[in-house]
Amino acid sequence: MEKYKRIFVVVLDSLGIGAMPDAEKFGDIGVDTLGHILERMGTLDIPNLKKLGLLNLHAVGEMEGTENPIGRYMRLGEASNGKDTMTGHWEMMGIKTETPFQTFTDTGFPPELIAELEKQCGKKVIGNKSASGTAIIEELGEEEISTGAMIVYTSADSVLQICGNEETFDLENLYRCCKIAREITMKDEWRVGRVIARPYVGKKKGEFKRTSNRHDYALKPSNATVLNALKDAGFDVIGVGKINDIFCGEGITETYRSESSVHGMEQTIEICKKDFHGLCFVNLVDFDALWGHRRNVEGYGREIEKFDKNLGVLLEELKEEDLLILTADHGNDPTYSGTDHTREYVPLVAYAKKMEHGGALENEDTFAVIGASVADNFGVDMPEGTIGKSILEELI
Repeated sequence: MEKYKRIFVVVLDSLGIGAMPDAEKFGDIGVDTLGHILERMGTLDIPNLKKLGLLNLHAVGEMEGTENPIGRYMRLGEASNGKDTMTGHWEMMGIKTETPFQTFTDTGFPPELIAELEKQCGKKVIGNKSASGTAIIEELGEEEISTGAMIVYTSADSVLQICGNEETFDLENLYRCCKIAREITMKDEWRVGRVIARPYVGKKKGEFKRTSNRHDYALKPSNATVLNALKDAGFDVIGVGKINDIFCGEGITETYRSESSVHGMEQTIEICKKDFHGLCFVNLVDFDALWGHRRNVEGYGREIEKFDKNLGVLLEELKEEDLLILTADHGNDPTYSGTDHTREYVPLVAYAKKMEHGGALENEDTFAVIGASVADNFGVDMPEGTIGKSILEELI
């Protein structure tokens, strides 16, 4: 019998809470996204996160926990071999990734990959480095237009991105090249999570602008997930933000694209006001994309404060039959060197109006307890090949 009619899983993208024991293998020593933000900022105005128990789970300096938290909270380790968006989200819904997605942040893509891409696309590659999308268009856009080359670049994420001027490259040709890149990067040693078409317009520096014709070519999940099981059983599975892209549309019944993390929370609040039966799965990417990768501590801290304000609104809108779960998919310590994600524990903070009391729960070693608990609540079987055990009884 269902404990909750609706479950909201909200991912604060990259809000890690301390290094995992194997973090050094991933090049991460002493990382702590939330902890180091609190240390640098001194205080944050986050009354709603505080009353739910986040600071009881991870108190730093002046930012201490509350005596009577209303939420349940625990620390989750990542079982998968990785520290990126896709492995983190996929694991939440039952997939353990053994072979990590590849990143090429420091070196650019290998000569063999570039040569194959040039051969199959019939275009010379320029760029081939980690860069901001708007910056690399300013740098190389005029050269691309004049020579007929194509700009290829990456970031701290597992992505291969191709820029194309809509007037000289042609959108369909850009998409064709991205599809070729997707096939080439299916090899394990070159496997990236996403290939992204990044079209733009303009004729010279200072005039270039990216357009809304972006297209993502993501890997489909390597296994059926809890989302598939819910959809197949007739439940609503609503994705907000990047969720639809992360799961390549698999198991999603309705999707909302967000302009920002603030917008994503506003969308979630509006969804909460509607009647649905199932899961609302939300990714709030700005913590990661705008502040973590750019190593901007203050920006990250202020983003948490903005989130907390909308969290207060969402808490008021929750109904008696709703469960809210807040979590993260990896870390991205803005005080650490480089621009990459960091291998960290993540929080699980849960709240429902019908909960008898708040407090600490025993830590778990996989994010998959989230999906397993969702499946348990709605009485659907975990797909074959997935991991995770339900902690639903502890969230009542």
